[in-house]
Amino acid sequence: MKKFTAVMLSLLMSMALFAGCGDQSGTQSDSAQGSAAPAIQSGDDLAGKKVGVQGGTTGETWVQENVQDVKLNSYNSGMDAALDLKNGAIDAIVLDELPAKAIVAQNPDLMVLDLTLTTEEYAIAVKKGNTALLESINAAIAKMKENGEYDALCQAFIPADGNIVIPEAKGTEGSETIKMGTNAAFPPFEYVEGSDIVGFDISMSQAIAEDMGKKLEIVDMKFDALLSALDAGNIDFAAAGMSATEERKQHVDFSESYYSSAQVIIVQNPDAKK
Repeated sequence: MKKFTAVMLSLLMSMALFAGCGDQSGTQSDSAQGSAAPAIQSGDDLAGKKVGVQGGTTGETWVQENVQDVKLNSYNSGMDAALDLKNGAIDAIVLDELPAKAIVAQNPDLMVLDLTLTTEEYAIAVKKGNTALLESINAAIAKMKENGEYDALCQAFIPADGNIVIPEAKGTEGSETIKMGTNAAFPPFEYVEGSDIVGFDISMSQAIAEDMGKKLEIVDMKFDALLSALDAGNIDFAAAGMSATEERKQHVDFSESYYSSAQVIIVQNPDAKK
C-alpha cells in the first residue's frame, strides 16, 4: 500500500459522503460565528457577476440556466478558476463539492459557501449502445459493493484522519487493453500524485478492468472532450466524476450511480483580508 498524506484533501475527506460508505462527519459550516460575511451568499447573488466554471460540467450548465446576466468564464480546471478568483478577475466559482473543498483546503483566502445549489449522481459513461461493456461495468461495481472492496476504497480516499492510503494498482495485466478516459484535475476522484494518476475513480476502474481480465490504460484529457472521445471510439469508458444528466444520456449510456454529489459556490474569504 502506498501512503499519501495530503493537506489539501484532509478537510474534504472528513466531510465527504460516498454512496454506500456511510456518513463520515456530517455537514460543517465554512464560516465561524462572528466572522465577516462574503458579498455573495446565495445563488441569486451571482446575477450580474463574473462566475468561473470548469468547461463542460454540470456547474457550467447550472449557471447558464439559473443565473441572469452572468459573465461566464470557462476554465480547464477548478484550480485555474481559483487563481483568477484569488486575483479578483472573477467574483465566484461554481464547482462540485469535493473538488471545491480540496481547492479551499489549499487556499485559506477562499471559502465554500454553506449551501447546495443542486444535487446529482456520478456514473461511468460508455458509448451509446455498448450494452455488453455497460453490463460488465455494472456487474463489477456490484461485486465490489458485495465483497467490501467498494467500502475499502471509500476508507482509502476518505479517511477520517485525512491520511490517504492509495491502494496498489490493479488491472495491470491482461492480453487485451481497455481504455479509461478521465480528467486528472478532480480530487479525490482523479488527480496527479508524482508521476501517477490516482483517485477513487482510478482505483475503481482498475478493479473493473481486473474483473474483466483486461489491462487498464488511463487517457487523461479535458473534461469537455470525454463524450466526443467515447463517440469516436478513442476510449472505451469515461470515469471522471461525471454526472448522469438527462442531456448526456442522449449521447452516452451510464452505469449505476456510485456517488451522490452537489454543486457549491467558492468565493473569497473576507476573514482572510483582516
